[in-house]
Amino acid sequence: MIAGSLAAVGMVVRQLPSSAFQSVSDYTDQMSVIHDRYDAALGSAVVDLLERLQVFQIFRSTWFSASLILLLVSIVVCTLDRTPRLWRQTSEIRVVQPDAFFDPRLPDRAAMTGVSVEDVSSVLRRNRFSVRRAEVDGIAYLYGDRNRFTKMATLFTHLGLILFLVAAGVTSRLGTEAGLVLGPGETAPVQSIGTQGLLSLKSFGFQAPRNADGSFADFTTDLAVYREGQLLARKVIRVNDPLSVAGFTFHQNGFRPAPDLVIRDVTGAVLWSGPVPLLRQAAGKPYDEMSVPGTDLGLDLLLTDTPDQGVLFVPYRATGQNADGSPAVQTLNPFFVGIGRTGRSSDAGFSVQLTGVEGATILIAKQDPGQGIVWLAFLSLLSGLLITFYLPRRRVWTRLSPDGELRICGRADRYVDFEREFGRLLGDLVAVRKGHGESPAV
Repeated sequence: MIAGSLAAVGMVVRQLPSSAFQSVSDYTDQMSVIHDRYDAALGSAVVDLLERLQVFQIFRSTWFSASLILLLVSIVVCTLDRTPRLWRQTSEIRVVQPDAFFDPRLPDRAAMTGVSVEDVSSVLRRNRFSVRRAEVDGIAYLYGDRNRFTKMATLFTHLGLILFLVAAGVTSRLGTEAGLVLGPGETAPVQSIGTQGLLSLKSFGFQAPRNADGSFADFTTDLAVYREGQLLARKVIRVNDPLSVAGFTFHQNGFRPAPDLVIRDVTGAVLWSGPVPLLRQAAGKPYDEMSVPGTDLGLDLLLTDTPDQGVLFVPYRATGQNADGSPAVQTLNPFFVGIGRTGRSSDAGFSVQLTGVEGATILIAKQDPGQGIVWLAFLSLLSGLLITFYLPRRRVWTRLSPDGELRICGRADRYVDFEREFGRLLGDLVAVRKGHGESPAV
């Protein structure tokens, strides 16, 4: 109940993405988005309180972890409590029943004459019942049991639930998920620099072909994965066709425009050469910023398509810090550069050449150590449900007195159309009886 309530909160309230926990700056950026969304309605102080209560990271929170542990313990205790009772129901079989138990006036009872113990045993075995026999004071009792151990299948169901909770804990605590942006020909590490067996990715090209109506037909990335410089795998991935290697799965998540720039200083020396992915939006246009290597300047980049496609550049210089702690910035003269052209600001000591606009691919690198446990949980849960619903238990008790009267009682789980099956069993007994030339059943 507690875990369900917390999960409901997590689905209603905007949650911090996993990328927010990669660095302090990422967390600050994502919390600013949360404040922009909720401050007007709740107030900044309330949002700060909710942040401290981990409301914006419910599925990582101490509260959610504690509720999952509580749920896990309750399922384990319930399973341990039920297991002895289930085993007794399965193992303790009473072949001999009192005479009143076979009263034909009760439901699922019948009586007939003219069949032998061997006939009854043969019919039960043909209907896939295992048979036990006992004799008391000349009265023969036969007990038939089919799918005897079905009740124990509930343990598979409980085990599946337990494994799902364990997998959730393993994934949340040990799993990783990171977003990566790669321009054409770019390489980026998957793990932190210095990690043993470091994995890195290289994009050999991103494609986003369009349909005749202008909509996108597909998103593909020709992606290669290297371990310490050695190629492990290469594949053209799509949105629903990721690449899995070395414990990681790499998903195609999207793309962003990436102007391909060459920045030169006044001597013509290259300060920067390559694509710059525009990951943010400003006035509905792709936007981002970069620092210019070898200078104390930065550049704001805004991709435009009217009246000409190109990039509006706004150089700036950090000059200190404002009273509120934000950086003080001096904005220099902006300039526009069309595709295939070069431009410069009148007060910036560099020029920018825009050679084209590429597509930078956005990838999600996911390592989920709980994935194997999830599959085991799924198989265990499914096995328990299939056995319970498709192999329910049937039981038949018979009493054959010395005078030749046979009385029968049948029982089955509620998932069985036992009236039909019991009728078929009686029909088989009648057929055996007719084979002996006897009159119909009583």
